[in-house]
Amino acid sequence: MYNALIGSLEAGLIFSIMALGVYLTFRILDFPDLTVDGSFTTGGAVAAAMITSGLSPLLSTVTAIVIGCLAGVFTGILHTKGKINALLAGILTAIALYSINLRIMGKANIPLLNQETILSQMNALSQSLFSTESFAILIGIGVLVLLAKLFIDWFLRTEIGLCIRATGNNPRMIRSFSVNTDNMIILGLAISNGFVALGGALWAQYQGFADISMGIGTIIVALASVIIGEVLFGSRSIAVATLAAIGGAIVYRIVVAIALRVGLNPSDMKLMTASIVILALIAPKLIAIIRKKRKKKYRSVISNVNSKMEAK
Repeated sequence: MYNALIGSLEAGLIFSIMALGVYLTFRILDFPDLTVDGSFTTGGAVAAAMITSGLSPLLSTVTAIVIGCLAGVFTGILHTKGKINALLAGILTAIALYSINLRIMGKANIPLLNQETILSQMNALSQSLFSTESFAILIGIGVLVLLAKLFIDWFLRTEIGLCIRATGNNPRMIRSFSVNTDNMIILGLAISNGFVALGGALWAQYQGFADISMGIGTIIVALASVIIGEVLFGSRSIAVATLAAIGGAIVYRIVVAIALRVGLNPSDMKLMTASIVILALIAPKLIAIIRKKRKKKYRSVISNVNSKMEAK
């Protein structure tokens, strides 16, 4: 149980990087980007292909981020310059990436067994400094997630970041200030898919292989993480919202681990994910209705008490 919990925390932190990227598009830009299913696999494919070719894991991961950014740029260009619907632009890019990822990998699956990765380097560093590998991956990934969160918090407070936020909130208004909203959309999608590709690269190194189908359904996982985080932790500010996305991803992975441990069939995972998202979407509305009814009942009781006191 202890090892399962640590594994869930590690996986949750990796997926939280992807969740941060999806948060940028769905919440900040108000752009339903379905490129994620393709760019997540792209990150894993690029990292795995370069690592097995003998290149540095760090260089491989950085290159994966860059390629992910390019995927986001392509989706942005299709939408802004080609005037293609946002959903369709993301779907087209994801479909194109499937073939591109196969080209990059050369086959459907690349094993990373006995290969040096960023995670194995974390273990080696921990062994040399502290003579133990315990929690090395958890702490190392935790630091990466913290840096990613701090970067987003900082970036969205810069002038360009504020323009991206305004583009998602009120594009007509921000255009009146001579801001090119097309460029803001393209930049936002590039950064978002860069984070998603980073998540894919780390996930491939964590699970020990990159697979052509590893990105299927990742958009649902990311959305579940963002929505669960907002329900549990709120979204009062950018800092809180990014923290909520991270927390949501961790909670989601823990729930998945518990579900598998109690006997849920792995083939039912997609159904469970969809159920979690539906529940997370409905929960705030149900809570609001319950609170409204309680307030109405409370006011009715107070009114009756006041009426009785006046009658006396």
